[in-house]
Amino acid sequence: MLNKILIGIFVAALVVTIGVASYNIVDVQAAGGVSAPAGGNGIGGNGSGNSSPVGTGVSVLNIPAADLSADEAAALLFMREEEKLARDVYTKLYEVWGLPTFQNIASSEQMHMDEIALLLVRYNLNDPAQAPGVFTDAKLQDLYNALVAQGSQSMAEALKVGGAIEEIDIQDLQTRLAKTDNADIQQVYNNLMNGSYNHLRAFARAYTNQAGSQYAAQYLGNDALNTILSGTTGNSNTGNNGQANPLGESAGRPTWAGGNNRGNH
Repeated sequence: MLNKILIGIFVAALVVTIGVASYNIVDVQAAGGVSAPAGGNGIGGNGSGNSSPVGTGVSVLNIPAADLSADEAAALLFMREEEKLARDVYTKLYEVWGLPTFQNIASSEQMHMDEIALLLVRYNLNDPAQAPGVFTDAKLQDLYNALVAQGSQSMAEALKVGGAIEEIDIQDLQTRLAKTDNADIQQVYNNLMNGSYNHLRAFARAYTNQAGSQYAAQYLGNDALNTILSGTTGNSNTGNNGQANPLGESAGRPTWAGGNNRGNH
């Protein structure tokens, strides 16, 4: 009963914007953009989560909860912090460069965090999210520090960092989507992946405009990247034929931006 009450409270906080939240958020910049991202980290914190695929109007709460395995629980906790990493890096890089793309996508990442938070409440999992720039997962903490340092070198490097985060996010979502049969978790992961497709397109466009050269794949394969950038990617697995993900489960230990080698999560 307490769990249902908590979920009800959380959904009430989201319902105001649940009909208008969209993962195409970066495409509304020409129409005046969006508000600055909030700094809160708590479950049901600032921002809004759209817990249904765009256009379906079906809430994830209308999907029955299922038994949660230890691996599924660990995946939800990790993805909560990985979405937070994206939000926190983009917020920091917006402070450095003042580029609206970072501000807009950070707001969208808050929505992604809220979607995962809804599942944490549903499955009685403790929220690992801490203050902005602080992470429970040590690998994510190291990655955050490295990304902010890289992105502070130049605007082109900052946009490249944005692309890398979205590629890594896509890989990790694909991996975890393949390992769950819970329909509510599948729906949220697909929502987040569609958002990452849009974010990657936005960063690739901005990088090309800034650097004067085409954005190149950093972690996804070239075919997968081209499919995403062409706008034809849906919810299918796009493949991981590029560099090994520093936080994923691909073989190998790549060097991140010339820094320390990072093992698999």
